[in-house]
Amino acid sequence: MGEAYPELKDAQARVEKALLQEEERFAITLANGMKLLTEALAQLQGTELSGELVFKLYDTYGFPVDLTADVAREHNLTLDEAGFEREMQAQRERARKASSFATGEAGVTDFHQATTFVGYDTDCIEVSIAALFIGGERRFDVAAGEQALVVLNQSPFYAESGGQVGDTGSLTCGMNSAAVIDTQKQGDMWVHRVDVTAGTLSEGMMLTAQVDATARAAVSRHHSATHLLHAALRSVLGEHVEQKGSLVNAQGLRFDFSHGESVTQAQIYAIEAIANANVVRNLPVDIQQMSIDAAKAKGAMALFGEKYGDVVRVVDMGDASIELCGGIHVRQTGEIGLIKVVTETAVASGVRRIEAVAGLQAMQTVQQQDAQLAALSGSLKVSRDKISERIDAMAAQIKALEKQVENANLAVALAKVPELMAGAHSLAMGKLIVAQLADIDAKALRELAEQLRDKCQPAAVVLASVSGDKITLVSAVSKALHATVKAGEVVSGLAVAVGGKGGGRPDCAQAGGSDIAALPVALASVKEMLTAKMI
Repeated sequence: MGEAYPELKDAQARVEKALLQEEERFAITLANGMKLLTEALAQLQGTELSGELVFKLYDTYGFPVDLTADVAREHNLTLDEAGFEREMQAQRERARKASSFATGEAGVTDFHQATTFVGYDTDCIEVSIAALFIGGERRFDVAAGEQALVVLNQSPFYAESGGQVGDTGSLTCGMNSAAVIDTQKQGDMWVHRVDVTAGTLSEGMMLTAQVDATARAAVSRHHSATHLLHAALRSVLGEHVEQKGSLVNAQGLRFDFSHGESVTQAQIYAIEAIANANVVRNLPVDIQQMSIDAAKAKGAMALFGEKYGDVVRVVDMGDASIELCGGIHVRQTGEIGLIKVVTETAVASGVRRIEAVAGLQAMQTVQQQDAQLAALSGSLKVSRDKISERIDAMAAQIKALEKQVENANLAVALAKVPELMAGAHSLAMGKLIVAQLADIDAKALRELAEQLRDKCQPAAVVLASVSGDKITLVSAVSKALHATVKAGEVVSGLAVAVGGKGGGRPDCAQAGGSDIAALPVALASVKEMLTAKMI
């Protein structure tokens, strides 16, 4: 396809890398899914895989349903397709209920009146109520203490879109008032969710609509900061970076972008430096409406897959950034104040997420980090520039102490060798040692089992150590006995009996469990079983 799409040739190395990453990730998904499916098959009663299991594999672990069906057919099993569909429908219902305006208020969609949005030019204007709704039913009056959806003839409130949250504020008329707690779009109609705080709101009433100017200013700083960060990300990471999603509110910003690997701390510092340099330049933010072709000719960045009309809104920050955007922005980049990246994480295959704060929120973040450094400096009793050095020294000291503890635990465990050897049962095929111990860690228990096996050749050794509410199990078996006794099989069966799982090689295997009350009986059963095999 390179002739039709020349950009593919330029991006060949990046495409190949992305494909390889996808293949590797899917291989991990398949391995994890097959492990879970195999465990479920081992415990299955009947000939049908439950819809709950199929859905869990699909929804939680990304295991394809058709692959689950293939595995089921190989084992002469069927899928509970009706149960799977019920789980899918329940998931859809959960998603629906999480939306800002639930379908339980569907009566709003039966009403339509286009709203004239005036919020680009003002944050306060006289409006009239076109319609009121509660629970999807149209109401002509809404009294104090009730929450309602309100449609206005015109609105200064920005309705949530393009990642920017809906405006909040107030509606007032004399002694009548309501707090606007959210603003959403339904087509070209703005719907305001309000709490009536005093008096009554009535259809046709004239009110003063006032946007929360402080919150909007914080949102606008974060929205403009998002544009500068987007440009900085492309500058530092490469032109392949594209917006995949965003959230802008008064508390901060979240920006998802295409990138196949984690962003290093050095790259984050570079991104911050570029974005803040453009803040300091105090560039004018020029916003114009023009045809989509004129916008593209001007170099405006559009979102891939997004639908645009013939006329678009272009947010131009000079040579720093130019994008198509319908959001609220600052007038000069200097109003942003400071941009501080808070986190950078992966959210999906090939998609990263950067979270940041701007303005007063950035100052608060820096102050919090400064307070943490001050507290750490005080706790460690060193100056701030020596904190890292002091932590490295403490980490080295902890590592040395952990090694000492490990050696001490091992010495305590190995001190039991003579006692356990003396209690070994001599059978026709070799020695058998089955014992329950206390407070020996997994590594020391394994070393103890292997030493007992090697000193009593040929031998089968099964040890259990109880520490708190956890059981550690280890089995070690001489090679000469593998035809009859395998450590992995022994420890796996024992683990199931004590509410755990595990396994390993024929010569040495390890497992865990939690049912301490069942351990004595389980060990006695293992001892009886091995005695019968080794006679």
